Amino acid sequence: MLHKSAPKLLHKSMPSRSSQEVQSSGYYFGMCFAAAEKQLYYIHKATEGWKIFFVLAVLLPTVTSLLAYYWSWNGWANHPLVRILSHHALPQSSWRAVASSINTEFRRIDKFATGAPGARVIVTDTWVMKVSTYSVYIAQQQDIHLTVTDSRQHELSPDSNTPVQFITIRVASINPHVKSFDIRLNSTEYGELREKLRAPVRNAANVVIHQTLSDIFLETFRSLVEGNLRYSLPSGQDLEPCIGCMQTSASIKLVKMCQEPNEGECQQCYCRPMWCLTCMGKWFASRQDQQHPETWLPSHVPCPTCRAQFCILDVCIVQ
Repeated sequence: MLHKSAPKLLHKSMPSRSSQEVQSSGYYFGMCFAAAEKQLYYIHKATEGWKIFFVLAVLLPTVTSLLAYYWSWNGWANHPLVRILSHHALPQSSWRAVASSINTEFRRIDKFATGAPGARVIVTDTWVMKVSTYSVYIAQQQDIHLTVTDSRQHELSPDSNTPVQFITIRVASINPHVKSFDIRLNSTEYGELREKLRAPVRNAANVVIHQTLSDIFLETFRSLVEGNLRYSLPSGQDLEPCIGCMQTSASIKLVKMCQEPNEGECQQCYCRPMWCLTCMGKWFASRQDQQHPETWLPSHVPCPTCRAQFCILDVCIVQ
C-alpha cells in the first residue's frame, strides 16, 4: 500500500524501462557481434525483420520513459493510482493523506482479505478495495451501497475437491468520481465480510447464500440426485410424511443403480420411501468425516433404516 514513500512505490508501479525491453536492446546489440555477417551495425543494410525489431527495441523504452515522466509531474499528480486516491481526499488535504490512512489500516491484523493474488479483496474499517493485476478499485465504507448480484455453485473446488459457492457483490459509491466494481468471494467467508462492513448488503437477486460447508453440500447433493434415474411408485402405494422432519412427504427411494446387484460396496435397500430429499442429504452429510470434506461425494453410507450401504448414485426421487 502507499505511505510517505509513495513516490517511490509509484515509481515501481509505472511502466518504466522493463527488463524485457532492456533485454530486447541488449539482444540486438549482442547480435551485432555474434552475427557480424548480417551487418546489423548499419541499420539501413539490415533485413526488414531486423529493422522492425530495432525500432521496437528503441521505441518501447522511449514511450514508457516519456509516460513515466508525464506521470511524475506535479508530485505524481498524473499517475492513475494517485488520481484514484485524490477522489477520496478532503478539500484541505491531498492524496497522500488517503494513502497514509489506507496504509495504517492495511497493517492491522483485523482487516478482511480474500481472493487470489491477481484479484485480492481487502476490507478495513474505512475502506473497501479490490486489487487486480492491472487495476485498483477503492471505495470508502461510508459512501457505498452493497448488492448481491450473482451466485455460482460449483460441485468441486479446484483447491479442496469439495462443493463451493461463489457470490458476487456490487460495490457502488455515492461519490460520482468513484467507479462501481464487483467483488467475488466464497460464500463461507460472507459472514466474516458482513462483520467488517458498516453498510447493509442487499440481496437484489434473491440469492440463497450457503455460509457453511453443510449448506453447500446439501445443494450439491440435491443437484446430483435430481440427475439420477427416477423411481416409479407402485400403484396403490401412498407416500407417508418424512420420518425425519414430518413436514413434507417422503420423496426418496434407495435403489442400487451404481453397479450390478452383486458388485461393489453398495447394497440393495428394500425399505419403502420414508425420507425427503433434504433429510436424506443431511443424513448423508452427518455420516461423513468432518475433517476431510473432499471424501464426502464419493463415499458410502448406511441406510438410516435398514443399514444397507448406498452412495449418491443410488438415491432416486420418487415420481
